[in-house]
Amino acid sequence: MKIGIANDHSAVDMKNEIVAYLESQGYEVVNYGTDTNASCDYPAYGEKVANAVASGEVDRGIAICGTGVGIGLACNKVRGIRACTCSEPYSAEYSRRHNNANIITFGARVIGIETAKQIVDVFMKTEFEGGRHERRVDQLMDIEARNCAK
Repeated sequence: MKIGIANDHSAVDMKNEIVAYLESQGYEVVNYGTDTNASCDYPAYGEKVANAVASGEVDRGIAICGTGVGIGLACNKVRGIRACTCSEPYSAEYSRRHNNANIITFGARVIGIETAKQIVDVFMKTEFEGGRHERRVDQLMDIEARNCAK
């Protein structure tokens, strides 16, 4: 599986640790984030990873900023993206099971690296359940289609 990862200046160290962790598990990782601590704008990096997921360039995405919220908002502006901000593994699991989330986001200033690894593990290993949840995801995508310009 090919994973895209993006980050702003607040999350360079965490991104690097997550990349090493994913690669040690056999995932191919594509870096769409910054590699410096110089102040930068998270929306640009969120858009990059979201476009890569939406186009199929990568299978899933991980986006990290200070809180995970801002970069997640940016990701969710891209058609076809269902990004979920999580601070613990339970939300990561159910974002996949019930919402078919294709990007997970979290905050480098909110959680530690071990929690981040747990979130990533759950997100990568959990499959979408489909069934009644498919109808709900379809409804989300219908809202997007009605309200977002192409």
